[in-house]
Amino acid sequence: MIEHKKDHPAEKSRLHSRNKHRARYDFMELIETCPELTPFVRPNIYDDETIDFADPEAVKILNKALLKHYYGVDHYEIPDNYLCPPIPGRADYIHHMADVLSTCNYGTIPTGNKIKCLDIGVGANCIYPIIGNKEYGWSFVATDIDPVALEAAKNISEANTFLNGQVEFRLQEEPTDIFYGIIQPEEQFDLSICNPPFYGSAEEARDASIRKLSNLKGKPVSEVVRNFGGQNNELWCKGGESAFIAQMIRQSRRFSTSCFWYSTLVSKQSHLKAAYQALKTAAAVEVKTIPMGQGNKSSRLLAWTFLPKEKQKTWVNTKWRISEEE
Repeated sequence: MIEHKKDHPAEKSRLHSRNKHRARYDFMELIETCPELTPFVRPNIYDDETIDFADPEAVKILNKALLKHYYGVDHYEIPDNYLCPPIPGRADYIHHMADVLSTCNYGTIPTGNKIKCLDIGVGANCIYPIIGNKEYGWSFVATDIDPVALEAAKNISEANTFLNGQVEFRLQEEPTDIFYGIIQPEEQFDLSICNPPFYGSAEEARDASIRKLSNLKGKPVSEVVRNFGGQNNELWCKGGESAFIAQMIRQSRRFSTSCFWYSTLVSKQSHLKAAYQALKTAAAVEVKTIPMGQGNKSSRLLAWTFLPKEKQKTWVNTKWRISEEE
């Protein structure tokens, strides 16, 4: 029996205004772009076309279809059990950081591959370089502590011609470091981005996955099947998100003139207080907190710079303005 059809908003208004994913998924359109999606699309109890978001394979193929349809990604393969993130939220991060850059550039978003972004923890999915390059033409240095993930991301970059020469991949050989061993002497980045591990232990990650799957299925589950995948280092680290962000802030101070805007996602509102204190201790000159959200899920983007206003102007006028004129 079909339930009374739900009324859905025309747009996901919590997403950024430039986000290509504000409308509901048009599955017939996505199937036309990526026929591989066909067997995963089915009507729900309201007779709306959807996929089973508790099925990791369905989620992976949906991402493949979205990347092909909206970003022209013709070749996209990631190893089993690696993180397959929700694309709309990742796109939001990129668009919000573009806005942060524009506030320092006379209201204009700096574009082109002279804008260099450092992606901390690129993962096997290579999502941020794909979206950042396709939307704004930025180039990337992508890092990870997992050589398998890094190789998978590199394969995606090499298989899609628009990314050729636009992404450099670097292995972080010391898992407790973030910027040490990655940022080279005299190297400068216009922004850095990061999705830190959420959890503080494997058990915490497991319990969260069980709760999420139980909600998706509408009944209790006991077996962990991560619908969006994720290796241990992608999901948890000692001390969890808060400790990771604190370490990132401390290390960013050492490279205060190497990056204009550092940033990270912060999944838990309660972690902001400690982050603000760490930024104060590190003597950040300017801090921005930008709310983000999709559906019922809320998060926020935390960005900071060590550059005083005069040095910001010098950076913009010598790097970004010249880039725009060429």
